[in-house]
Amino acid sequence: MGKSLYETLEISENASEAEIKKAYRKLARKYHPDVNKEKDAEDKFKEINAAYEILSDKEKKAQYDRYGDGMFGGQNFHDFSRAHGGGASDLDEILRQMFSDGGFGGFGGSSGFGGSFGGGGFGGFQQQQRPNLDIETNVTIPFSVSILGGSHSVSVNGERFDIKIPAGVKTGEKMRVKGKGHAQGGVAGDLFLIITVASNPEYVREGDDIVKTFDVPLYAALFGDKVSVQTLEKEIKLSVPQNTKNGQRFRVKEMGAMNRKTKVRGDLYLKANIVLPKAEELDSALVAMLKEKLPKS
Repeated sequence: MGKSLYETLEISENASEAEIKKAYRKLARKYHPDVNKEKDAEDKFKEINAAYEILSDKEKKAQYDRYGDGMFGGQNFHDFSRAHGGGASDLDEILRQMFSDGGFGGFGGSSGFGGSFGGGGFGGFQQQQRPNLDIETNVTIPFSVSILGGSHSVSVNGERFDIKIPAGVKTGEKMRVKGKGHAQGGVAGDLFLIITVASNPEYVREGDDIVKTFDVPLYAALFGDKVSVQTLEKEIKLSVPQNTKNGQRFRVKEMGAMNRKTKVRGDLYLKANIVLPKAEELDSALVAMLKEKLPKS
């Protein structure tokens, strides 16, 4: 009985959860369409994600370990995914249906396999229809959580619970929380959260980089000095060079947003806002000297 899902992730059938996850991350980085421009990279990436979707789920993995590639109508997973995975969402939906309602019980035939996948469809399979128990809702998260990740509390169906927000999430992204949808007959749907990132008066996001304006005293701008700056993560000491100009940017590496595809952080750019002292608060002798010495143009 072939088990080509393990071949897809290039691991043995005895691989541990950690080994499965490690193999998936390695291959996902290698074949991601944004990184790998080869012709078949996108199809390979879909296969890798679908294989991991099964092998990373204990119940699905147990079913697959029992039936092997027999669940794909005798095809290996590569051929099955090419035949039915016209898009990542299509293949995900097919696999979800195959594993729904406790496994293969909805398929015709005493063995749980009543037909084949010939003709581009499910042939003799008699799939049970089930109500859509999923919920889709909007959620607004703080800017700092979108950059650093963390826990965020949501309330759905009269229940309040915390969800884990991955670092780097953007407005418009959709997150799935398993088992938090509507429940019926002992089966629960999933909760889909459409993310909105709240604005922050101190920061602007530019791709994977973030920009913060910070105040620079006139003395530091003219003669150079160290200035304390509070970032999202910690307070840092920035060396401001002599003759710093208003609006000048200083780069702090890898303190920006995480790119969720490449797993590489962007940078933090600190934008100087030179603070001028009030003339009436200066020493009169200094004011007189400045009026005499400062160039007028």
